[in-house]
Formats: sequence, structure tokens, C-alpha cells
Amino acid sequence: MPKTEFSPKEGLFPVPVVLVSSIDKTTGAANIITIAWCGVICSNPPMLSVSIRPSRHSHRLIKDAGDFVVNIPDSAMLKKVDLCGIRSGKDTDKFKECAFTRAPSVKVASPAIKECPVNIECKLKEIISLGTHDMFIGEVILIHADNNILTPKRGIDYAKASPFVFNQGEYWSLGKRIGYYGFSAK
Repeated sequence: MPKTEFSPKEGLFPVPVVLVSSIDKTTGAANIITIAWCGVICSNPPMLSVSIRPSRHSHRLIKDAGDFVVNIPDSAMLKKVDLCGIRSGKDTDKFKECAFTRAPSVKVASPAIKECPVNIECKLKEIISLGTHDMFIGEVILIHADNNILTPKRGIDYAKASPFVFNQGEYWSLGKRIGYYGFSAK
């Protein structure tokens, strides 16, 4: 099959959609930013990355506080998730605007979003300037998951969690499981 070439751009797809919550150390005000430039970068110790433009309000908050929470929303929250990505926390209290509940974290200062079925508390380890974005590397300190999305073996039932992805400017829901790690060797 012939292929078409494209000039360099962020061509990886799909990518997870998350809400990153942070706190202003000085005022105690909390903020939320929608992020799709995120991912797992290490398993031991467990670490995640989120990439944020230096001009964004959350950039300064996370840098100053030294922590953040990655909240995984479900697809029923799509409109609120989109709003958190198009409004600035400098001008908008996104917790109030979206009727999100600010849940206290256990190990970090930044709050979690109670309505998200999964919350991942992260301690900031490093910031790497990459160009238009800075990559915030966070060590996973604690994970919270709603009991109603757990499997009997205490894993996450992704059908119940209902996460969604960002796919080159569009939001997409996830389909059914089509395999599992190592199934090809069975």
C-alpha cells in the first residue's frame, strides 16, 4: 500500500485525556487544566509526564507547589473536560464552573477531583524544557480509584471507568478489549 509523507508534527494518536489539578501555594486556590500530552515514562519508580506550555496558568502553579494530581475523567464528563482546556484558570474557577468537588489528597498539597473515577497523586521530580512545552515529570505517590470501577481482583474495569482519548483534535471513546499483554505467546 502506498504511503503519504507528512512534515513533522505531533502525529502520535490516540493519547489519553486527563485533568491535571494543582494548587496555588500562596492563595490556596486550586486549578484544573485539560492535558492530552501525557503518559507513563517509568515503572520503577512509577512516573508520569505531563507537558504544559510555559504561558499556561497551571505551569507556574505546578512548578511552585512541586506536585500535581492526574485525574482520569469518564466520558460523561466530556463537556466539562473540554471547558477546562479552553478557559484559563487565571480568569475562571474551574472547580466552581464545572461543579467539580475539590477532594483533599493524602500525600500532596494539590487537590484531586472527586468526580473523576481515578486520581493519581504525583510529586514533581523534574521539569524539562522541550520547545513550546515543558515536560513535568511526576513520581506517582498514591492512586485512588472508585470502588464501583474495580474488578473482583482489585484491578480497574476500563469499561466501567469509561476513559476517552484525544485523537488529532477530536475526542474518541474507547472500544472493547481486543487482547492482553502476552496473549500472542499462549
